Amino acid sequence: MDHGIVGGKVSIPHSRPYMVYIRDSQTQAACGGFLLREDFVMTAAHCNKKHLMVYLGVDDTNHLPEGIEVDAIPHPSFANKPGDDIMLLKLKTPATLNKTVNIIALPETNKEEISTNCMAMGWGWPKYNEETPSRVLREVNLTLLDSENCARPHTLCTKEDAGPALGDSGSPLICGNDAVGIVSYYIMNESTSYLTMYTKISHYLPWIHETMNPTF
Repeated sequence: MDHGIVGGKVSIPHSRPYMVYIRDSQTQAACGGFLLREDFVMTAAHCNKKHLMVYLGVDDTNHLPEGIEVDAIPHPSFANKPGDDIMLLKLKTPATLNKTVNIIALPETNKEEISTNCMAMGWGWPKYNEETPSRVLREVNLTLLDSENCARPHTLCTKEDAGPALGDSGSPLICGNDAVGIVSYYIMNESTSYLTMYTKISHYLPWIHETMNPTF
C-alpha cells in the first residue's frame, strides 16, 4: 500500500507542523511521515525506497521546499507483510524548528492508556476509488476500536467510512496529543466501511530509543 484521507476536511495550512511529505526522487512514490526530533522522521517501513527525500513544513505539494536526504532505518523484523511496519529516517541535514516545522510527542510507555478520540491526516487519495492524491493536507476524526476487535498484535484499528487511503501510508494516528500509530494498511469490507490498521508505536519504544540514541 502506498497509501489519502477520505472524508474529513482540508487542514488549516501549517496547523500540523510535524507532518512530513516523503517522496522517492526517481519513482515519485509518496508517503506521509512525522517529525520526532530535529534529525529523525517516523514513517511506515513499507514506504522504504532507494531515493527517499523528505519535505518539511509542507501544505501544498505543488509548492515543495528543498528536500532533505535521509538514511532509512526500517525495523529489522519488517518483511514486506503486515507487522513491524515502522521505520525511522535520519535526516542528513537537521531541521530548523519554527512555526511551520515542529515535532510531535510519542507515548512514554507501552502501558499508557490511549484516548479513543483520534485523528489521521495525509496527502493521499480523497476517494478510495480515485487514483489522484490530494494536493493539500487533509485530516479526519476517527474513533479507535478496542483491542479485542483489532485482529493483529501490536496494531491499532479504526473501522469507518472515512479515513486513510492510498498515499497516506506512514502518516500518524494522533490520539490526545501523541502520535500513537502509523498508517499501515486497510481492508475493504463489503459495506462502505474500511478497517484501517496502524502500527502501535508504543510497542516499539525500546527500538526507537536505541536507534535515535545509540550507545557505542
